[in-house]
Amino acid sequence: MKQLILLILCPIFLYGQEKTSAKLAKYMQAQVEVNNFSGTVLVIKNNTILLKKAYGLADYEWNVKNTIETKFQLASVTKQFTAAAILQLIDIGKLSLNDKLSKFFPDYPKGDSISIHMLLSHTSGLAMGFKEIALSSISSDSAYTAIKKIPFEFSPGTKSSYSNIGYYLLAKIIEKVSGERYEAFLKKNIFEKVEMKNTGVSNNESIVAKKAKVYCHNEEGLIHNPYINWNINLGHDGVYSTVEDLALWDKALYGTTVLSAAMKKKMFTPYGSENWGYGFIINPFYNHGHYLIAHDGGFFGTMTSFNRFTDDKLFVTVLSNNGSASHIIGYGLSAIALGKEVEMPYKHHRAKIDTTIYKNYVGEYGKIQVLKIGGKLHYNDADIELIPESKTKFFRADDNDRTIEFIRDKTGNYNALILTKGGVKEIFPRSIKN
Repeated sequence: MKQLILLILCPIFLYGQEKTSAKLAKYMQAQVEVNNFSGTVLVIKNNTILLKKAYGLADYEWNVKNTIETKFQLASVTKQFTAAAILQLIDIGKLSLNDKLSKFFPDYPKGDSISIHMLLSHTSGLAMGFKEIALSSISSDSAYTAIKKIPFEFSPGTKSSYSNIGYYLLAKIIEKVSGERYEAFLKKNIFEKVEMKNTGVSNNESIVAKKAKVYCHNEEGLIHNPYINWNINLGHDGVYSTVEDLALWDKALYGTTVLSAAMKKKMFTPYGSENWGYGFIINPFYNHGHYLIAHDGGFFGTMTSFNRFTDDKLFVTVLSNNGSASHIIGYGLSAIALGKEVEMPYKHHRAKIDTTIYKNYVGEYGKIQVLKIGGKLHYNDADIELIPESKTKFFRADDNDRTIEFIRDKTGNYNALILTKGGVKEIFPRSIKN
C-alpha cells in the first residue's frame, strides 16, 4: 500500500518541482531583462536542484560570459568562514569565547572589555569601518594603527551593531593563535575538508582562473571596481567561491565535518538585539515558520546572498559581479521556492501626479517611515526618494525591486501600505499616535 501511495504521489511531486523551477527561471530572466543581473544563482530544495544558472558577463571588455564555474568575491559572506575557523580553535582548546581582545592585541583601546564572543556577535561596540582603509595601499601594520583610532559606536557588550573591524581582528587572531596565514588556515581546515576546490582567499598578486571581474556603477553606467587592498581587506571580506562550492558548504553545516554539534549550536544562536549569530543572522522568514540562517554581502560591484532555510531544507545563493541586488533577488527566489506568490520584476516609469496628496502619506508604517522633504516623498531618510508611478504607488530611486503602495481604508484615510521587496508583498499598518 505504501509503495502504491508513493507511485501515485511521485508524479504530482515532480510536477510541483517543475512548476517551481519554471517560476524561478522566469523570475531570473526578468531580473536579467529589467535589472541587468549578472552573476550566478543556485536554488536547492530537499537535495533537488530547482535552478542553477549563470547570467551576464564575467568580463565586459572581452564579452566573456559567466558560467556556473565562475568564481565570485563573496564580500561579507566571508564572515561565516572566519567565524567557523574561530570556533574550530575554540573546540580544540586554543581559544575561549571569553578571551579578551587585549590577550592578542594589548595596545587596543578597551581591549580588556571586548571578548571573542562580542567580536563574533557584533556586540563589541567596534565601528563598521574599513571602506577607506580597504581602498588604500598602506601596510598591514599601518592599517592596524589606523583602525585603533576609529571611535567606538558604544560601550562593549551593551548593544548590537554590525562591525567589519571585529571580523578583521578575528582573522588576525586566527593567525596569531594558529601560527598560520588566514588563507592557509581556511584552506586546510575548511575548504579542503568540504572539497571546496574553487574557493580561496584573494590577494593582489595571484592569477585565479575563471574569476569574474567586478564592476560597479557611477552616473554614466558600469565602471571597473576600484583597487582593493586584499592584504588588509580580510576576515570580514576576502573569500571568493562558486555557487556549487557554497552548496557543499551548506551541506557540510548539517553535519560535523567542519564544526562539532556544540560549536554549531553556538554559531546558530541569535545574540543581542539584532539576532546576530556567529557569521550569520538568525531570524524567522516572512513570520510564517520558515526559519532562516543567512548572510548577505556587498562591496562596490560585489553583491552576494547566502540563505539556509534549515526546516525546509532549502538553500538559495546569489552571486553578482555588477552590483545587482543579490539580497533582494535571493529574497524573491526564496519566496518562490517556498510556494509564495511573487510579482515579476518590471520597468518602472515616473508618473506626473499632484504632489499635494503627499501630506496624506507621511507617517510611520511599522519599520518604514515616510517623510516629505522639499516637496518630495522619502523612504526612511533624506537620501532615498520615492518616485511615483501612480497616485498611490511609488518605487525607490535607488532600487527598482522595492516599491510601496498606500492603501485607503473605508474612511478615506491611508492607514496602511504594501511593501513589495523582490516581488514579495507585505502589509504594514500605519502607526497611530496617541
